[in-house]
Amino acid sequence: MPIDAAQVLAAAPRTSRISWTAKDVQLYHLGIGAGADPDDLRYTFEDRLHVLPAFATVAGAGAPGVIRALSVPGVDVDLARALHAGQSLTVQRLLPVRATATATSRVTAVYDKGTAAVLVLRTEVADADGPLWTEEARTYVRGEGGWGGERGPSVRSAVPAGPPEGTVRRAVRADQALLYRLSGDLNPLHADPEFAARAGFERPVLHGLCTYGMTLKAVVDTLLGGDVGRVRSYEARFTGVVYPGETLRIRFWREGGTGVVRAVRAVRVAVGVVERGDALVLHGDVLPHD
Repeated sequence: MPIDAAQVLAAAPRTSRISWTAKDVQLYHLGIGAGADPDDLRYTFEDRLHVLPAFATVAGAGAPGVIRALSVPGVDVDLARALHAGQSLTVQRLLPVRATATATSRVTAVYDKGTAAVLVLRTEVADADGPLWTEEARTYVRGEGGWGGERGPSVRSAVPAGPPEGTVRRAVRADQALLYRLSGDLNPLHADPEFAARAGFERPVLHGLCTYGMTLKAVVDTLLGGDVGRVRSYEARFTGVVYPGETLRIRFWREGGTGVVRAVRAVRVAVGVVERGDALVLHGDVLPHD
């Protein structure tokens, strides 16, 4: 069978050295749409550069976790059947503008969803000063379930009840996937119409991690005073695709806050595509530091 769960879980961790510079950080920020607002200089100008924590998902410019999971011993599947199901990130401290670090990855779970399998790849990253971040990428592989394995945790309700506390719109440029992929995710699904069609899509789709980064930036800029250091963790589930040229409507619900930035204890987010009746494409949680 293309996924041998026992072999996957028994595979030894993989360790690699990664490095990045201010230019890598700037390119990532441009890839998630920074630069249109004068305040975005903190994301784009080297003299005052702040690193959005979601940069961790591309740091080192290698393949993202959703792709790396497919190269683990015991996995032999067609890339066209793989989708990014979700992403979580916990940061231990501010991400430096430039660094060399060690990344250690292993698949920690393989779930049988019946008609699909889900691989959970956990990566821990540290530099000379200690731990930097931990992330988990969940890869959904269509057609690979049904072997009788553990189904895995269920997902809670996607959207909170009641109207959102705030809403922002973010346009996705027609060339945004082509720019974002320069940060390391070269999956042809995001550039090649023929590959996208083979995967079942009408045209190339935006990277889920690009939507992920755009959403976190909106929360930081809108609710956290532009302070990237306020983000402790961020988890999201991808529930649909975004096409370049569409418009995102990002809704958020603040928990434990009374309008004061430091009072925010959690932010629920839901992202829909305006042109498709707010079809839900992402939902998740951002947890700030106290």
